[in-house]
Amino acid sequence: MQIVTAVAYSEVHDAYLRDHPVGRAHEANTNVYGEENLERADDVAGGWWRVRLTRADVLGVVLPWHLSEGGELELVPRTGLTVAGAAERVRSGGPAWAAANPVCAAKIHLLRRVPFTPLYLCTAPVDHPDYADLAVRAGLIHIDGLHRMLAWELAGRLPEGAELDGYLAGDPRVLARPGGAVRTGAESA
Repeated sequence: MQIVTAVAYSEVHDAYLRDHPVGRAHEANTNVYGEENLERADDVAGGWWRVRLTRADVLGVVLPWHLSEGGELELVPRTGLTVAGAAERVRSGGPAWAAANPVCAAKIHLLRRVPFTPLYLCTAPVDHPDYADLAVRAGLIHIDGLHRMLAWELAGRLPEGAELDGYLAGDPRVLARPGGAVRTGAESA
């Protein structure tokens, strides 16, 4: 992951609403929940950052509990699951998973070919019951973009290099690992 620059919450909020209007008319519009998660993430110490993400970064994002849009099969357990793990659940579940979770499956199918839009992540779980039992308490944690990340991975579209835009709430130093996984814009120039 590459840190591009610090940004104000207002920029993050405006970017989110531009791409994900809360009033968009479709049966499974959950954008209002994404907006609420942005507000919760704004309470996490460390500010907001514009970032660039690789495929490996995205596959390692920890997702909160998700019951597949009201479907029959849990996609993500309460302890959390990475994007890579959730994608494997969808792949291995095949048509039976899609039939048991039609709204979630339809969202994933719809989003496979949409243009890339920024992902919204946090360095800690936000204060919401879906995040309360996450086993991971620090890392790249989902705020918004679960179906997009899954769709792009399942369609083979996630780029290897740092090409995906995102916004990160919290202190990025908690992500640093030996070998320097987190880079600043100046370091990568």
